[in-house]
Amino acid sequence: MRRATHTETRTTYGEVGATQAPDLMQYPPKGFKPAEYRARVGHGDARFAAAWIATMTWQIQERSGIRVRVDSVPPADESEYTPVQFDEHGQPVDAAEWATARDESRYSPDGTPFLTAGTTATLSIEAYGRTVEAPVRVVYVIDEPKRKGFAYGTLDGHPESGEESWIVDQTDDGSVWLSIRSFSKPSSAKWRVVAPFLRRTQAQYTKRYLRALSLNEKGEQTDEVVVVEDTEAGVGDPRGDERPPTGPRGDAAGTGA
Repeated sequence: MRRATHTETRTTYGEVGATQAPDLMQYPPKGFKPAEYRARVGHGDARFAAAWIATMTWQIQERSGIRVRVDSVPPADESEYTPVQFDEHGQPVDAAEWATARDESRYSPDGTPFLTAGTTATLSIEAYGRTVEAPVRVVYVIDEPKRKGFAYGTLDGHPESGEESWIVDQTDDGSVWLSIRSFSKPSSAKWRVVAPFLRRTQAQYTKRYLRALSLNEKGEQTDEVVVVEDTEAGVGDPRGDERPPTGPRGDAAGTGA
């Protein structure tokens, strides 16, 4: 059976890249609910490197119980770095490569390739005895000396429509932070019926995301996570979910949150 790659599929929203807007919480795209969270996940250069490498290899999602299947990766131009370009529908026009043209810069120390803008993936969630599949496309990457991360947008078939970003940064005092920003809404009438449930689930799993960078391979907490900012329009505090992130994600979700 031929596996869908979603390479020809447009994002289900038009405001591609809007998670970068400074005023997202005050002026979200019309009809969408915004959310923003920030947590300190460690300190020092080694911690920063470990955090952004985990972020750029889908480890935040996988450590939170989501199964990630990468469906397609755009070809990279080995001669230079070119940011991805999108049309007004969120369709990638030109591919981008991670960091520089040097081959080793696109892989983690264990050989795992870093995700790149234009990559499509399917997030699989076990929900009440069935699997909910949520197709997404990476719409941009951030590659700065002290700030790295990415955002993905929803594709057709995702329970929600919108965008979510995960950015790791290191401040002048050496502290390492994870910021999560999103805007979303149910993607269809079927999902609008259960919108309150989707929102609660989104808040619960955001906490798992915030904790994911302090987990080791065995799922054990290695560092204290300090949440200093959590704001979501019309939604409860994500810190209300005290369950550890074990096993595949067990309920329906929004833009991966």
